Amino acid sequence: MPTNKRLIAVGAICNTSIYRVDHVPSLPAKLLASAMTQVVDGMALSAAYALVKLGGSARIWARVGDDEVAIAMRHSLTAEGVDTRGLHSVPGTLTSQATVIVDQRGDRLVVPFHDPCVDKSPSWLPLDEMADADCVHCDTRWVEGAEAALKAARARHIPCMIDGDVAPLDVLQRLIPLATHAVFSDAGLLIYSGCSDVSEALIKVGSTHGGHVGASCGADGYFWFENGQVRHVKAPVIKVVDTLSAGDVFHGAFALALLEGKNVENAARFACVAASLKCMRFGGRLGCPTRAEVDSLVATSY
Repeated sequence: MPTNKRLIAVGAICNTSIYRVDHVPSLPAKLLASAMTQVVDGMALSAAYALVKLGGSARIWARVGDDEVAIAMRHSLTAEGVDTRGLHSVPGTLTSQATVIVDQRGDRLVVPFHDPCVDKSPSWLPLDEMADADCVHCDTRWVEGAEAALKAARARHIPCMIDGDVAPLDVLQRLIPLATHAVFSDAGLLIYSGCSDVSEALIKVGSTHGGHVGASCGADGYFWFENGQVRHVKAPVIKVVDTLSAGDVFHGAFALALLEGKNVENAARFACVAASLKCMRFGGRLGCPTRAEVDSLVATSY
């Protein structure tokens, strides 16, 4: 169901190897994985991929190294339908890489490597290309790029979403106020607000933000602040296999649903179903469901 809704995603990306094991033992240890896959990973990128898989179109603005890994990543993303013309190779540097270990409960251990020599400057960003975008989505892993993109989007009156996941408080304070849609993880929201309760935090942040403020809370669904009160949509009950990228899939699905004209409640239902279906499949963002799968479960779950 193509919708022609266009998103620009801005963030950090890496080449990731994902291994599935029964459990992560105490060190020192050696164990065999029961499954393995490789994927080009990243929070904003995974949201963009989900939006594409569900019927929209997306491009990624991110930095990569000057190496063979970056070339392979471009080919892989292009094959998956993501526009890679906004990938910027930084001369003389290595592309980020990560290893992720997922246990039988769906929990994960993430070990990334980022070349400290990669230039953080956003000066190369093709900000004029925002003219044909319907939405800009940023994560917090490349602060300078997100800040430049969010400011440019606001100046052009383009809706812009920030993934308010766990990050240093000063980073969240720098980026959250710039977004029209602040979509947190529950942990990220508590860091930003200084509260210990999601509802209390949503009221505190939502009362002053001026845009949409919500929190994706895993199996507990999505909570958001609207007209002076906290509202909630439940997530479907599922058997969890792999939670990696579930929050990112939520962001991509939520952005697409809003762009298609759904109200927040129905957009949150759509996104909760998309994220839940992803959790039933191993492989990070590669477990993102199709539009038909999401629409079918939405129709039977709510």
